Amino acid sequence: MFKTFFNPGSFEKLASKLNLPILILSCVSMITGLIIIFYFSPDDYQQGSTVKIMYIHVPAAYISLMTFAIMAIYSIISLAFKMPFGFIINKALAPIGAVFTLICIVSGSLWGKPMWGTWWVWDARLTSVFILFITYILVILIRQSFTNIEIGEKISAVFVILGSINLPIIKFSVDWWNTLHQPASISKLSSPSIDITMLIPLLIMTVAFMSITLNIALISIRYEIINRKRQI
Repeated sequence: MFKTFFNPGSFEKLASKLNLPILILSCVSMITGLIIIFYFSPDDYQQGSTVKIMYIHVPAAYISLMTFAIMAIYSIISLAFKMPFGFIINKALAPIGAVFTLICIVSGSLWGKPMWGTWWVWDARLTSVFILFITYILVILIRQSFTNIEIGEKISAVFVILGSINLPIIKFSVDWWNTLHQPASISKLSSPSIDITMLIPLLIMTVAFMSITLNIALISIRYEIINRKRQI
């Protein structure tokens, strides 16, 4: 199992088998989620239909954090054990993470305007997520800034590891500081503070977004593996 996730050949074979099932899962979950959202999920008594931005904003936020965490894990293992496959993962995932972080920021602004009366505030959660977006962009640029690809990949991996310090700050910022951003509505340590009629479509949309992300990531990683084989 360990070999599968760190050997390009084994990973490529696994990815080729998973693409179609994950694509089907993403389509089914997305269609199901949208039907429930528009026909069964109620508007919030305070926020009205604006609350439905949550079904995009929350999954995008999860993916932006999860993607960077995966990059950090692969960066540590690749540098420690000299496994170049981690650099392939970083190159494939960084643009995906940047896009979903941008979706998170934009959807959050659209949600924040009617609720807070402004598109943006420099509170702890929003600022730390914005820093995450900038970090994604820098990771991409750093790798492309070196004519020696190997050096660029190593420096980029080090930057990913340093940037991962921001992840717990994003996660716990609403607990550590007094912010406008609401605390988490779903926690493993407590019962969800969100009504079941909103929780179910939120979970379905999270599955949809994650499966879409995984499918794109597998295609990107396979492309990078094949591309590097051609260059050898």
